[in-house]
Order: sequence, then C-alpha cells, then structure tokens
Amino acid sequence: MKEGRFVHHLVMVGLMLGPGVSGVVAGNLPSMKMEGHMAHSMQGEQAGAAAHAAHRVTMEKVGYQRSVHRYRVPNVELVDFFGHRTSLPQELPMDRPVLLNFIYTTCPTICPVLGATFYQVQKNLGEEASQVRMISITIDPEKDVPERLRDYAKRYGAGPQWRFLTGELKNIITVQKAFDIYRGSKVNHEPVTFLRPAGSSEWIRLDGIARAGDIIQEYQGVAVNGR
Repeated sequence: MKEGRFVHHLVMVGLMLGPGVSGVVAGNLPSMKMEGHMAHSMQGEQAGAAAHAAHRVTMEKVGYQRSVHRYRVPNVELVDFFGHRTSLPQELPMDRPVLLNFIYTTCPTICPVLGATFYQVQKNLGEEASQVRMISITIDPEKDVPERLRDYAKRYGAGPQWRFLTGELKNIITVQKAFDIYRGSKVNHEPVTFLRPAGSSEWIRLDGIARAGDIIQEYQGVAVNGR
C-alpha cells in the first residue's frame, strides 16, 4: 500500500475508534509478582510486539493476492453477538453472497483496518449491502464475549447484514483451520478477506490488505459477471 493511502487508512481508523486506541498494547497486562512470571510476561510482550511490527510491514505492502478455494465449512456451534446459539452453516446462507473476515477486538494493527474496510464496503454498497451477508469471527473468543462484540459492531457502524460471531475456543480454532488461517496465536494472524458468491461452494480468498474498492470490485465481478 502506498504511503499516502496507508496514512489515510490509519487516519480513518483513528477517527472511527476514537481516543485511547494506542493504549491497547500487550504492556497493559497486570504485572507479575514472581520474577519467573515477569520474565515470561516480558518474553510474551516482546513476541507480541515483534508480531505486530510484522503486521505493520504487511499493511504497507501493495495490493493483495487472489486465489480460489473450496473450503469444507464445519458444522460447529457458535454464538452471535446477541448471545444466541448458532452454527457456521446457518450464518452462511447460500442464496446470498458472503463476505467473511477474522478479527479480535483488542488487536491494535490489522483488525482496525479490516473493520474500517468492511465499514467502507458497507457504505459504498449503499442499499445493495442488505443483499450481502457480512461476517466477522473473533479469534479471541475467551475475551470477545457477545457484549464486547456488540460494542465493537457499534464502533464500526455495522448494519443488520454484518454479524459478529464468537464461541468456544475449540470451535473457533476448528473454523480457523477450515479456512486455513490458524497460526497458533492471535498475534500471528494474517489479514485475509473471503468472498463466496451466492449459490457457489467456491471461496475467493484475498490475502493481504484489500481496500474497500478492491473487495467491491471482486464482489461485483462474481455477482454480475460470474468470474
């Protein structure tokens, strides 16, 4: 991503998230009393900082890589941001195109950009957005309970077509593995956006920071032109 576009993206994210975003860092964890625990905590913070630094490098790369896959959607129980039990197949209606990403609410780098991008997609589609199912699945279900996801949805101005899902950790990991985005730890996650055309079993995978215009172009390509 070119420097000007990158700065614009971060400014937009900052305006949407409001003050205090910079405080969401690994260093905010409670201090440990024992030296061994302190050393372990410092190592974790250093690893987290290194991962987020790598995320910033990823965010500065130009464009995205497009590929097409057939993923087997696991029939696991999840929980939506209203606390209702659901399942992943239930959340992916075959009669509507689906946009899907994976986020977690305390992420300070990639996820705010993914959220802002989905918001921009929603805004640019206008009334047509109601015909698309947008799904954001947390990869940190132990912290991202329904109430927190509802607050996150409000932060990004999510419309009724945009749903947020959590669930038991084992089920969330199963979903991540099904879409080949599981990397062992939330700080190792990668920016990926998935698009499934209506009535199709194929998923278009966009690896990298795809802009709202890129996603809409991909959506229109499969919805209108069938490519």
